[in-house]
Amino acid sequence: MGDPKRQRRKFDTPRFPWRKDILDEELKLLGTYGLRNKHELWRHETQLSKFRGIARSLIGRPAEERMKMENELLTRLKKIGILQETAVLDDVLDLSIEDLLERRLQTLVFRKTLTKTVHQARQLITHRHIALDGKRVTVPGYLVSREEEKTLNYAADSQFIDVAHPTRVAMTVVVKPRQIPQQRDRRRGGRGGRF
Repeated sequence: MGDPKRQRRKFDTPRFPWRKDILDEELKLLGTYGLRNKHELWRHETQLSKFRGIARSLIGRPAEERMKMENELLTRLKKIGILQETAVLDDVLDLSIEDLLERRLQTLVFRKTLTKTVHQARQLITHRHIALDGKRVTVPGYLVSREEEKTLNYAADSQFIDVAHPTRVAMTVVVKPRQIPQQRDRRRGGRGGRF
């Protein structure tokens, strides 16, 4: 288990960390899913890499050994909600990082429209306003299973449970797009300029 004072890294860094295409893709994922830093992204990428590695190792094994471990892996991924119920082992190799990030608590709170933005979802989770099955969860990166997803809501004693809360009222108000007045071109003798 190791010394509790010395925590180990739970992620592997990218092989080529300074390539522009990798940096752009990571930055896009950070903004889309509201991740705090790249360590969170790398942790999920490492987890996905382990799932794929297990699937690759199972493909090369004899059928007797393969069946039990294959069922365990597929059952685990189906329970988390990453795979569909009809998925097979080859589907594990087709998984992307987005499939895993969509199952995070922070993303699901935003997708269920409990918050306006994914960043606000992170704030509500860390401030103990979100509960799964009546129990508060304060980890935005928690992977929510299919059964727990049905019970996702505000905590019972949270101030956001009230429909009249200003934040919830602001989420339901439809904002009309603001019309921008057309400006005349100053070079053609338009009014209102210094010239």
